[in-house]
Amino acid sequence: MTSPQVPVTGLGRKTLSKAGYSVLYVFLIMVAILQILPLIWLFIFSLKNNQEVFNMAPFAIPAHPHWENYVNAWTKGNIGSYFLNSVWVTAVALAFTVVLASMVTFAMTRMKWKASSFVLGLFMVGMMIPVHSTLIPLFSIFQKVNLIDNPISIILAYVAFNMPITIMILLGFYYALPKEVEEAAVMDGATVNRIFFRIILPMTSSVIATTGIINMIYNWNEFIFVNTFISSEKYKTLTVGVQNFIGQYSTNWGAIGATLVISILPILLAFLLMSDRIVEGIAAGSVKG
Repeated sequence: MTSPQVPVTGLGRKTLSKAGYSVLYVFLIMVAILQILPLIWLFIFSLKNNQEVFNMAPFAIPAHPHWENYVNAWTKGNIGSYFLNSVWVTAVALAFTVVLASMVTFAMTRMKWKASSFVLGLFMVGMMIPVHSTLIPLFSIFQKVNLIDNPISIILAYVAFNMPITIMILLGFYYALPKEVEEAAVMDGATVNRIFFRIILPMTSSVIATTGIINMIYNWNEFIFVNTFISSEKYKTLTVGVQNFIGQYSTNWGAIGATLVISILPILLAFLLMSDRIVEGIAAGSVKG
């Protein structure tokens, strides 16, 4: 004998909906706390000396914070020079990657030519090539053209390895752009260059912000290429420069923590400033793609 089903009233659905949202919010808050905790730990870590690092609890704040760790990192550790190198190398590689990837995507999605699918396949194959397998060939090539110990070598490597993922993100958005806009521009006498730089690029600013932050994170945190191709102190970036505080017999852990805090600040700042555009680009790509 089956029991009669009790219909769910509008009030019941509303209560269930509120309960579901409450559970979701609690879960998201917990995830946010888990994401923030390592940053808090790193900041506290940067205010300790070597003895406090090993003898105090991870989240215990020292009675006398060692702010001099930041001064030592910036002056004695030459972090100021490494920081500036990271900024300009990241910016140049990011600009070239976004512009070139946008051009390639525009050519493959908005123009009709026989080899477009083949070229797209070549770029997608690039995503499957491990970085480590290219170090020796790239080192040999750069050595022949005198680019070893030259920032141009790491910029070229960043652009080459970031192009496939950048193109893949841009593809869905470009395919969905209305062709009527380009047709109207052509009717007004606009050239291909004018259509791309004055119409297409502004229309794709949101998805460009998404690819920009992805490229920035990769370029800023990259270690292998810099460590392999750069040997002069004047060209090293932050990821390699942090090794200055690691000695054969002693290591300045507080200064290392301060250097890491300095290194993540630009990424956090860029993400905070561009977060709205990033979400907009991801949402637009998911709907239009």
